[in-house]
Amino acid sequence: MTVLEGFHEDHGATFTERGGRRVVGNYGRPAQAHKAVRNVVGVIEMGYGVVLVEGADRVEFVDNAISNTVPTEDGQGVYALLLDPQGRVELDMYVYNAGERLLLFTPPDEAAPLAEDWRGKTFIQDVDITVATDDFAVFGVHGPKATEKVASVLTGPGAPEGALSFDRGSMGDAGVTVIATDALTGEEGYEVVCAADKAEEVLDALLYFGMAATPFGYDTWDSLTLEAGTPLFETELEGRIPNVAGIRNALNFDKGCFVGQEVVSRVENRGQPSRRLVGLVCEEVPEAGATVTANGDDVGEVTRAVQSPLRDEPIALAYVEYGLDATDVTVGNTTGSIEPLPFVEGSQQSGRLPTYPN
Repeated sequence: MTVLEGFHEDHGATFTERGGRRVVGNYGRPAQAHKAVRNVVGVIEMGYGVVLVEGADRVEFVDNAISNTVPTEDGQGVYALLLDPQGRVELDMYVYNAGERLLLFTPPDEAAPLAEDWRGKTFIQDVDITVATDDFAVFGVHGPKATEKVASVLTGPGAPEGALSFDRGSMGDAGVTVIATDALTGEEGYEVVCAADKAEEVLDALLYFGMAATPFGYDTWDSLTLEAGTPLFETELEGRIPNVAGIRNALNFDKGCFVGQEVVSRVENRGQPSRRLVGLVCEEVPEAGATVTANGDDVGEVTRAVQSPLRDEPIALAYVEYGLDATDVTVGNTTGSIEPLPFVEGSQQSGRLPTYPN
């Protein structure tokens, strides 16, 4: 469940489930909250699972398992994947080097299975793995005024610079870690991490102290990330080869062997995957899973779709055949056209915006 369910209820929240965790869906007007984030700044409680990895061999152990390179310097992070032997995404995660420990943010229902699986693979390595989901609260601060917002309430160093870098400071009496995000909403973004028992104090500061911010939930998160062209784990990534999703920021093709690397490298060397992720503008909002057809042939399927609050028209993400050269398509029971991503140009570009080899 959310760390601050009572706080959110008092502010009119309705709730939904994400990855087995109860999170805020919205506070009554998700489209208005969306526009507030696009124009100024908003705050969301993130529903991560959290895993701590400690011990002298922590960096080597995690680095051998994931698709990217674990930073060796305190204050740095990386976005990475766990793949199966066929190169398909089992889960995605953020890995932060916090000095004597690594802090991993995962989909909420994946933290405990990951920790259990890894504990069985430590052998003689000096590694200690614990689930710490209930020990922390994480708040996302997003919008073109996010840097100004964080600076107005953070005591200590200024807001960190560089995606997935972080600094430590305080908000009121609460110690916090502030992470510069990879801009999944297409706007400036930070994540503020604190102890769970300080969560209400920190959220209160983020919403009401210094520059005011708008609270928002996952309904708005979905529309923001879709407008930004950001593939998400549950809808675009799980079970797919990362080359198809175009999330090259999660891969280091030069590092040593990890599970699934052979497949990923083979697809990379071939020059193009079988499919690619594209944007669709439609006449009506299609269902997830709707078939995309062109010239009478099935060429792909929709992963998710929304009514864009900023563009005021239905938009969707879909996987289609890589070499598809048609623009006009049929999408389930409606029609649409393929459009370049992102749908909306914000203050920053999403770090996951799909990119493919030339």
